[in-house]
Amino acid sequence: MTVQGGPETPEVGAGDVRTFHLLVANTLIAVTANNFLWFALVFWVYLETRSVVATSVIGGVYMLLFAVSGIFFGTFVDAHNRKTSMMLSSVGSLASFLLATFVYFVAPEGSIPSLSQVWTWVFVVLVLAGAIAGNLRSIALSTTVTLLMPAERHDRANGLVGTANGVAFALTSVFSGLAIGLLGMGASLVITVVVAGLVTAHLLTIRIDHDTAGQEGSDADGSTTVDFKGAMRAVRYVPGLLALLLFSTFNNFLAGVFMALMDPYGLELVSVEMWGIVLSITSFGFIVGGVLVASRGLGSNPVRSLLLVNVALWTITILFPIRSSIIPLAIGFFIFMTLMPVAEASEQTIIQKVVPFQEQGRVFGLAQTLETAASPLTTFLIGPIAQAWVIPYMTDGAGADTIGSWFGTGPERGMALIFIVAGLIGLVVTIIALNSRPYRDLSHRYEATSREATPA
Repeated sequence: MTVQGGPETPEVGAGDVRTFHLLVANTLIAVTANNFLWFALVFWVYLETRSVVATSVIGGVYMLLFAVSGIFFGTFVDAHNRKTSMMLSSVGSLASFLLATFVYFVAPEGSIPSLSQVWTWVFVVLVLAGAIAGNLRSIALSTTVTLLMPAERHDRANGLVGTANGVAFALTSVFSGLAIGLLGMGASLVITVVVAGLVTAHLLTIRIDHDTAGQEGSDADGSTTVDFKGAMRAVRYVPGLLALLLFSTFNNFLAGVFMALMDPYGLELVSVEMWGIVLSITSFGFIVGGVLVASRGLGSNPVRSLLLVNVALWTITILFPIRSSIIPLAIGFFIFMTLMPVAEASEQTIIQKVVPFQEQGRVFGLAQTLETAASPLTTFLIGPIAQAWVIPYMTDGAGADTIGSWFGTGPERGMALIFIVAGLIGLVVTIIALNSRPYRDLSHRYEATSREATPA
């Protein structure tokens, strides 16, 4: 381990801004293609089956694979060139989407999307595998911020990445809804394969200087598939960092509610085409938030920024479902999306500042594994609970009789009740975290590292 040496090496932070911008642009298109097919799959399955359980299972499997892959991919990134990691990600997504397209068109008529047919689940797993392969690229891109950008510009570089993610989400949500509503699943598959092929070809033309810098002094030599022990050593070396990751893990436990219910909730209010447009418009908040971080930074204490953003996020989660209307949902979701890049950039900037570059891949991977591990459990549980208990409870059960006169009744009100309860729990936990010792310890460590860092 090289944690004692600090987070910078002589080669890191070389200031190759043009290459970083090319990588962000390439990743923007790759994420758009991956998420386009993922959103299309969720929309299509729900509209064909009208099953909240089906979307919950698909969302849960996605989050489970996302969580498990994090530490694998993080170890791989630390042991290999960033270009190699990104290329493997692109090729993996392209191959999975090609196989999914083949299965879709050769499957017997009517077998997809029947939830009782093996063809359906083979198709779903292939689409999910292609989306998960993109996760390797995301981890590698987070480490290129340290590799290619000067230390004093890390927060703004993370804001640029957030802006790109916002643009991808805006394009994805509107085009996925329109594609499923107007063209169907087959055309959506073909579009994705073509775009994924172009992304792979473009990535071949990008050269990353100092691409092997992160391997000097690293104990990730490629012989270990999962270096969980090394990642934990790096995390425990920084006071308060493990507590931050566990806090984010709990937040994601509650966020599983969104994975399971947000699309069904929106589709109960409007058509699939309109829901896609709503998601596209509100996702511009992600762009706004990313631009704000890219232009203004995060302030002197990103740890505090992260927790304050969580206070706002959970407050919004309590407020937007109070009425069954697309207007408060759209307004709340826009604010939610505006704050998300601030939260993500804050956590990434903290890790990039206090963790040595040689260990950042594993720490980013570990953070992803911990933070998403709880979401599949919530997603798997909340769909059946909502459909079997909460929705009937608020449709013609005791809940409808007790609070239905002012809260409303029906399936969407059952989902709304779950959102509000999750928001209340998240708000209380965040306020406790703001007054905790780990918060103070990590804030002090970040400030001390910032004073010691020498701009490249």
